[in-house]
Amino acid sequence: MRIAQIQSHVYKNKQENLDMLAEKLNRLDGKAVDLVAVGEMFTTPYETSCFPEYAEPEGGESWRQLSDMAREHRIYLSAGSVPEVDTEGRVYNTAYVFDREGRQIAKHRKTHLFDINVEGGQHFRESDTLTAGKGATVFDTEFCRMGICICFDCRFSEMVREMVLSGAKVVLVPASFNMTTGPAHWELMFRSRAVDNQCYMVGTSDARDPSFSYVSWGHSMVVSPWGDVVAEMDEKEGVQITDLDLPLVDKVRRELPLLQSLRG
Repeated sequence: MRIAQIQSHVYKNKQENLDMLAEKLNRLDGKAVDLVAVGEMFTTPYETSCFPEYAEPEGGESWRQLSDMAREHRIYLSAGSVPEVDTEGRVYNTAYVFDREGRQIAKHRKTHLFDINVEGGQHFRESDTLTAGKGATVFDTEFCRMGICICFDCRFSEMVREMVLSGAKVVLVPASFNMTTGPAHWELMFRSRAVDNQCYMVGTSDARDPSFSYVSWGHSMVVSPWGDVVAEMDEKEGVQITDLDLPLVDKVRRELPLLQSLRG
């Protein structure tokens, strides 16, 4: 399975971000990519005040454009995450996944909201404007079952374990770690989740922009079920293409049967 991670610059104009994605997908034509992954809140600056302003309902204009892109390019599109508003006016950090026909095959609302206050470092409260989702999310592709969660969700090992016990061999994580948590925990977290769950972990970030109030760490990454970093970007805008060796998941699980040996 060949995946492409788009680590994109986030513009203040929503449509400009969607146009950017469309342009990068055009450039990927002919590279035999099966799935494309994008970063967290890639259509909006990562600021709590922006989330309600940029939010759209499921099936809205951004959703339709993303669906069209998946269908046009015949890819699975893990469309990062975007702010979603429901009929009651609640706003969520939501990840949509579309299949090669442009059909939505998964929807995950960020379950663990990013409310932190690190002394001398990052302060942020997603709960000021966002509502938490519920539960883990898995979906099926022609290659394998996959899971998806969003950024801070991945810090909770039980959520990744639930996806894996539901059959996931690959876990996608649209994310935007910052300049405090990124250097400390980004690689550590993805390697830990991969080793514990013997699956591929695919973390896709937004590119770094020091002019924003929230500065992303970048470093989109793929980690193998053995815990090896098989691909990693720097902080800049770009595209990373990686071939996932899915039989390796079965091999690691067979030779080191951790999941079969769970107790309690």
